[in-house]
Amino acid sequence: MSADAPPASFVDTNVFVYALAADDRKRSPVAQELLRELMATQTLHTSTQVLQELFVTLTRKVRTPLTAEQALRYLDQIAAWPVAVLNYGAVRAAIELCSTSSLSFWDALVVVAAAKSGAKRLYTEDLQDGQVILGVEVVNPFRGSQRMR
Repeated sequence: MSADAPPASFVDTNVFVYALAADDRKRSPVAQELLRELMATQTLHTSTQVLQELFVTLTRKVRTPLTAEQALRYLDQIAAWPVAVLNYGAVRAAIELCSTSSLSFWDALVVVAAAKSGAKRLYTEDLQDGQVILGVEVVNPFRGSQRMR
């Protein structure tokens, strides 16, 4: 990566859900634009955990659930980008992180995956905007101005 290349950015499940379900008038366009930007700059990263959560959410929890086949097509497209595969070391690191912070295990696992992927930003609405955890800045793309660069 060159000195002026944008940093890798990790996207959490909720951002993908808003973009793909497209049923939130305020958040969906923001999520869609963010994903377009990250794909255009080739900086999109995610994890196996996010893909698993996304499948369950898209097929069971959104207003208009998708079929498994429809959801799988989206997952296939997302998996074309770097996906952090979570092993026991990541699980252990997440357990240690949630033991020393106020994060839930699942949020800690997302942060660990983001750090493991080399991301400098984590786009999510589940954590405190602006905090830095394991060297990764949390950015809530739905709060005020977007800090995508």
